[in-house]
Amino acid sequence: MPRNGEGDVEASQAAPDLEIVGSQVTLHPTGFTGGAESQDDTITERNLVQHMARFRENPFDFLREVSLFVSGTGWRAYDSVIGQPVFYTGYSGRIKDLILASPLLRGKVGELAEARLAVEQSQGLLGEAVDVIKVARARRKSEIEGNLLDVVDTMVDSMICKMESNTFIRGAYYLATQLLTRAYHQGIHVSSEEVLRLRSVAKAAEEKKQSIVFLPCHKSHVDYVSLQIICYRLGIGLPIVVAGDNLNFPLVGAFLQHAGAMWIRRSFGDDQLYATLVQAYIDVLLQQGYNFECFIEGGRSRTGKLLSPKFGILSFIVDSVLSGRVSDTIICPVSTQYDKVVETESYISELLGQPKQKENLTNFLSQSSILSLKLGRVDVRFHKPWSLRNFLTQQVQRIGLAQSLDSRITLSSTDRGRVLRALGYRVLSDINDVSVMMPTALVGTVLLTLRGRGVGKAELVRRVEWLSERVRAKGGRVAHFYRAPTSLVVDRALEVLGPKLVREVTGLAEPTYYAVDRFQLSFYRNMTIHLFIPEALVSAAMYTKIKQGGGPANQQITYDALLDQVSFLSQLFRGEFIFPPEGLVANLGKSLQGLEKDDVIKVTRNASGSPVTIDLSDAERQCGRENYDFYCFLIWPFIEATWLGAVSLMGLAPPLNGSSDVWVGLNKAQDSAQLLGKTLYHQGDLSYFEAVNKETLKNAYQRFAEEGIILIARSKEQRGVTTIKLAPEWTPQRDPETGKLLDRGRLWDFTERIAQSRREGKNRRDGATVSSRVLTITDTVGRNLFQSAASSSAENLNVSSRQQRRTAIAEKAHL
Repeated sequence: MPRNGEGDVEASQAAPDLEIVGSQVTLHPTGFTGGAESQDDTITERNLVQHMARFRENPFDFLREVSLFVSGTGWRAYDSVIGQPVFYTGYSGRIKDLILASPLLRGKVGELAEARLAVEQSQGLLGEAVDVIKVARARRKSEIEGNLLDVVDTMVDSMICKMESNTFIRGAYYLATQLLTRAYHQGIHVSSEEVLRLRSVAKAAEEKKQSIVFLPCHKSHVDYVSLQIICYRLGIGLPIVVAGDNLNFPLVGAFLQHAGAMWIRRSFGDDQLYATLVQAYIDVLLQQGYNFECFIEGGRSRTGKLLSPKFGILSFIVDSVLSGRVSDTIICPVSTQYDKVVETESYISELLGQPKQKENLTNFLSQSSILSLKLGRVDVRFHKPWSLRNFLTQQVQRIGLAQSLDSRITLSSTDRGRVLRALGYRVLSDINDVSVMMPTALVGTVLLTLRGRGVGKAELVRRVEWLSERVRAKGGRVAHFYRAPTSLVVDRALEVLGPKLVREVTGLAEPTYYAVDRFQLSFYRNMTIHLFIPEALVSAAMYTKIKQGGGPANQQITYDALLDQVSFLSQLFRGEFIFPPEGLVANLGKSLQGLEKDDVIKVTRNASGSPVTIDLSDAERQCGRENYDFYCFLIWPFIEATWLGAVSLMGLAPPLNGSSDVWVGLNKAQDSAQLLGKTLYHQGDLSYFEAVNKETLKNAYQRFAEEGIILIARSKEQRGVTTIKLAPEWTPQRDPETGKLLDRGRLWDFTERIAQSRREGKNRRDGATVSSRVLTITDTVGRNLFQSAASSSAENLNVSSRQQRRTAIAEKAHL
């Protein structure tokens, strides 16, 4: 093993197994990651960060390690960096000067000054004589621009990253690594092939003075810490990380700003100056070739699966290239996967309707005593980077515009939206392609897709092996742990998940495990779901016939009926899942072929080879439908949540003799849907407590709005209340005598269509139960919602009247 400049071989052996000395990289094999493309003995995985010395265990090694970081010996000096110069005194000042000199920013300041002058002139504040106005305008414009630049100066100071000190970065790296390796005691694992490719791309980008824009998924606050550590460890220029100013609280905010964070507001509102400042800052970073990082999903995923892309920062990056202010930038999608996510308990509280706690130092440091946790390992994977310029060129050509990126391209609002959506979903697809399925995700998925109260150890191991094979067959990657047998990997996953999520029943003939907190465990199941969405939709569509029972002949479904229901479900979950890009019919055909090959279904075809009918295979019936059930169990909680959302809309029907123009708050309507769901679950009319998931219900309401089922009125005020009401053609009818909701109409038919693929429970049957008891509870919840909306309207009216009276009195006093 070559020396790394840290004194002796013993010290180097304590360092991570991927050594970097200057521009030389030495790899020391430790493990591998399997996938569809690499199933040989080639070792392609490295543990980049291992345990560091502990003072109590070995004071001498601990003090020596600290001294190495302080002195910056060997690779820890972070001197030979691939990328543009950074970490020098005056770096922040130079960036600030470039931002303030931006023609874009200067132009916006002038534009806002002119707009203000026009208002003042129209009010006669600049005088009346032409000569007086001219002099006053010049003086006043200079004054307004000076004031605006003072505002910009303050905003820049609070926004920009201030990575100026190499000593500080070394200390921050040491502190972050200490914390991370204590919580994630198995280290940070990367693919050596991917990091070598990334270093090669970084060198090419450095020569062209181009930035690498890292676009990771976002599951935890640990995401940006782990990526910064990796870039530091690989000698790649640290990316400047876009961070919401909710994390900019005392002590932590300043620390993160000097370690790589740029702070932006969560919402810009109509602040044109602030939006232009953000654009100017991003322009400067990309023009100067500094690496950049933002999260494609915006906020952290509370559900475990990828969220829909957010286009705020992406829009700024795209505008930099389309405008010609930046020639090109490199996009690098990143997947970060965890054995266990430290924030899941707080996520579950939020998803169950608890208000999100404001970020503060206590919450930041606590996280269930992070120093004493053993959360397994972190796996970070880098997709092959690609040129944003080339991507935009393809999109512009696809739109049919006869323009090139050699000059500024102006897109219509519609075309711009199409380009941003294509970019966002391309990045999400790339992230899914390189994601690694962790053992905790495999075990969690198996536990939540089996019938019965619990599962024996042997059966659990068998199903984890089956699922691993399915993941690889779908082109996914499964994390391997030094070629350990599956039983040991399962044991390790159970240990990481812990007794709060999965518990063993003792004193039985064999070890038996059951899910304690199914809601929280669903976070880990959702890490695998994206691979099986087409098969899950096919299975749910087939369930419309299979749930009827009556033997194989009665459970057979025609291809046309299957296509119709799959199409309906696909539209229903358009905002919930990321579908393969080939299209509905192609995806359905591919799914049928895969399920048929796996002997889950049998397809009867006509003479031309087109499918006519689909049924479960004999082998699948003989094994108790375990594989077919797996796909159903994946999608059923989401079907249940959407059904709950649709049922809750029934309660929005105005009461008899009540106003038909009552708008209720969107958040209150969703809270009422959660209350309804909890009630139905505990009364046995809802199979999955996951159905009350706040994020899934939000997605359902968004789809209802897109379908025109509900109308949405958004307040123009920044913190205004968004209100909704049912569209007239979707509003259910009531019995004219009793006032009860009637089980008919367009919304009822829509709800029943969803229910066709809904799981049939032991203590519950669709139909009469829903049309009687469920509708009664829905109506009760809805009436309370209407009463609250009516009282709020009256209160707002009174407040408005009082404000109008105060204004009138003030005006009289002024006169």
